[in-house]
Amino acid sequence: MRSLVACWKLLYAIAYAFKGWCTIRFTFARRTPEERAKCVQDWARGMLGVFGIQVVVQGTPPGHGPMLVVINHLSWLDILAVHAAQHVRFVAKSNIRHWPMLGMMSAEAGTLFIERERPRDALRVVHRMAEAMRGGDLIAVFPEGTTGDGRELLPFHANLLQAAISSGAPVLPAALRFAESSTGETSFAPSYIGDDSLLDSVWRTLCAPPLTAFVRFGEPQDPQGRDRRAWAESLHGDIDALRRQTFVP
Repeated sequence: MRSLVACWKLLYAIAYAFKGWCTIRFTFARRTPEERAKCVQDWARGMLGVFGIQVVVQGTPPGHGPMLVVINHLSWLDILAVHAAQHVRFVAKSNIRHWPMLGMMSAEAGTLFIERERPRDALRVVHRMAEAMRGGDLIAVFPEGTTGDGRELLPFHANLLQAAISSGAPVLPAALRFAESSTGETSFAPSYIGDDSLLDSVWRTLCAPPLTAFVRFGEPQDPQGRDRRAWAESLHGDIDALRRQTFVP
């Protein structure tokens, strides 16, 4: 029975993704930036609902930019969870650009793509991030650079923090956790690590009991006088503390 329900959810998710693609393809050009942000946020919440995931936001989301949100990375669902809490422009791996439908949707939602296999590409992205934040944008990054298993944080890469230092934008640490809604216990169903394929992770999530995505925001930090490497280490501790706090709705 659970597999049958998962199949129906998958079909619904594909249809819902296509609806989002059509919205972006045919109506985004006529909408204001505020309307686009609201549309992305509503769509993200709706897609998570298709997967049986509710979002609980804790702390104060960033109301406006300029700001750099720094958050731990667990799953392909992370972008949806953060968008559901607050629309931001993400920095994401360039291969996402080539995902069917979702690649185009990510690009139109303002995602900045980085080729992590090319170390020098980080400099290009830092310049674009700094320029966007000087214009008042909210940018979000995953400083681990890849998904972890949710048990321990991976080391943080410091390069992208230079964009906040250069633009004078504050940094907001945030933490993400997926839990079973009925028990509050951490769920690893959405994990996307190691030999997992995207389809494996999607199927586990579809078959899982109802989940809650907890997004907890900390306090903004001023970039004045910061060294990016020392700041990355400090933020690692801050986000680790945030995610280890009790996530009670």
